[in-house]
Amino acid sequence: RCRSNPVGERDRQLEDTIVELLRLRAARATICPSEVVRKLWPDAWREQMEPARQAARRLAAQGVVEVRQRGQEVDYASFRGPIRLGRGLHFPPPPPAAEDSH
Repeated sequence: RCRSNPVGERDRQLEDTIVELLRLRAARATICPSEVVRKLWPDAWREQMEPARQAARRLAAQGVVEVRQRGQEVDYASFRGPIRLGRGLHFPPPPPAAEDSH
Protein backbone atom coordinates (compact mmCIF):
# COMPACT_ATOMS: atom_id res chain seq x y z
CA ARG A 1 0.00 0.00 0.00
CA CYS A 2 1.10 3.55 -0.48
CA ARG A 3 2.23 5.73 2.40
CA SER A 4 -0.97 7.78 2.30
CA ASN A 5 -3.00 4.61 2.87
CA PRO A 6 -1.11 2.56 5.47
CA VAL A 7 -1.90 -1.02 6.34
CA GLY A 8 -4.49 -1.00 9.10
CA GLU A 9 -5.73 -3.39 11.76
CA ARG A 10 -8.19 -5.09 9.39
CA ASP A 11 -5.38 -5.64 6.88
CA ARG A 12 -3.13 -7.22 9.51
CA GLN A 13 -6.03 -9.37 10.68
CA LEU A 14 -6.58 -10.62 7.12
CA GLU A 15 -2.87 -11.33 6.61
CA ASP A 16 -2.60 -13.16 9.94
CA THR A 17 -5.67 -15.26 9.17
CA ILE A 18 -4.34 -16.21 5.72
CA VAL A 19 -1.15 -17.49 7.36
CA GLU A 20 -3.08 -19.19 10.16
CA LEU A 21 -5.39 -21.08 7.77
CA LEU A 22 -2.50 -22.15 5.54
CA ARG A 23 -0.63 -23.40 8.60
CA LEU A 24 -3.59 -25.67 9.42
CA ARG A 25 -3.40 -27.30 5.98
CA ALA A 26 -0.90 -29.67 4.43
CA ALA A 27 2.19 -27.87 3.14
CA ARG A 28 1.08 -28.01 -0.53
CA ALA A 29 -2.61 -27.34 0.13
CA THR A 30 -4.34 -24.10 -0.81
CA ILE A 31 -7.09 -21.92 0.60
CA CYS A 32 -9.61 -19.60 -1.00
CA PRO A 33 -9.68 -15.97 0.16
CA SER A 34 -13.39 -16.43 0.90
CA GLU A 35 -12.43 -18.90 3.66
CA VAL A 36 -10.46 -16.12 5.33
CA VAL A 37 -13.23 -13.55 5.26
CA ARG A 38 -15.92 -16.07 6.22
CA LYS A 39 -13.89 -16.95 9.31
CA LEU A 40 -13.51 -13.28 10.32
CA TRP A 41 -16.85 -11.85 9.18
CA PRO A 42 -19.33 -14.71 8.65
CA ASP A 43 -22.30 -12.39 8.13
CA ALA A 44 -20.57 -9.74 6.01
CA TRP A 45 -17.87 -11.66 4.16
CA ARG A 46 -18.69 -10.52 0.63
CA GLU A 47 -17.78 -6.91 1.43
CA GLN A 48 -14.35 -8.05 2.61
CA MET A 49 -13.34 -10.04 -0.48
CA GLU A 50 -11.38 -7.24 -2.16
CA PRO A 51 -9.48 -6.37 1.04
CA ALA A 52 -8.65 -10.10 1.36
CA ARG A 53 -7.33 -10.17 -2.21
CA GLN A 54 -5.23 -7.08 -1.42
CA ALA A 55 -3.87 -8.82 1.69
CA ALA A 56 -2.97 -11.79 -0.52
CA ARG A 57 -1.13 -9.45 -2.90
CA ARG A 58 0.89 -7.95 -0.03
CA LEU A 59 1.82 -11.38 1.29
CA ALA A 60 2.69 -12.61 -2.21
CA ALA A 61 4.95 -9.57 -2.73
CA GLN A 62 6.87 -10.73 0.36
CA GLY A 63 6.98 -14.34 -0.84
CA VAL A 64 4.85 -15.50 2.10
CA VAL A 65 2.11 -16.88 -0.16
CA GLU A 66 1.71 -17.84 -3.80
CA VAL A 67 -1.35 -16.77 -5.76
CA ARG A 68 -2.64 -19.64 -7.92
CA GLN A 69 -5.21 -20.14 -10.62
CA ARG A 70 -6.00 -23.60 -11.98
CA GLY A 71 -3.15 -24.95 -9.85
CA GLN A 72 -0.51 -22.69 -11.40
CA GLU A 73 1.23 -19.74 -9.75
CA VAL A 74 0.20 -16.41 -11.33
CA ASP A 75 1.51 -12.87 -11.09
CA TYR A 76 0.21 -11.50 -7.80
CA ALA A 77 0.16 -7.94 -9.14
CA SER A 78 -2.07 -8.59 -12.14
CA PHE A 79 -4.28 -11.62 -11.47
CA ARG A 80 -7.95 -11.45 -12.36
CA GLY A 81 -10.69 -13.87 -11.47
CA PRO A 82 -10.87 -16.66 -8.88
CA ILE A 83 -7.68 -17.43 -6.99
CA ARG A 84 -6.35 -19.80 -4.38
CA LEU A 85 -3.49 -19.15 -1.99
CA GLY A 86 -0.66 -21.51 -1.12
CA ARG A 87 2.48 -21.28 0.97
CA GLY A 88 5.23 -19.24 -0.65
CA LEU A 89 9.00 -19.62 -0.41
CA HIS A 90 9.10 -17.27 2.60
CA PHE A 91 6.14 -18.76 4.48
CA PRO A 92 6.96 -18.27 8.18
CA PRO A 93 7.87 -21.29 10.27
CA PRO A 94 5.45 -22.19 13.03
CA PRO A 95 5.96 -20.28 16.26
CA PRO A 96 7.97 -22.17 18.88
CA ALA A 97 5.83 -24.41 21.04
CA ALA A 98 5.13 -22.96 24.45
CA GLU A 99 7.36 -24.65 26.97
CA ASP A 100 5.65 -26.60 29.69
CA SER A 101 6.41 -24.84 32.97
CA HIS A 102 5.86 -27.99 35.06
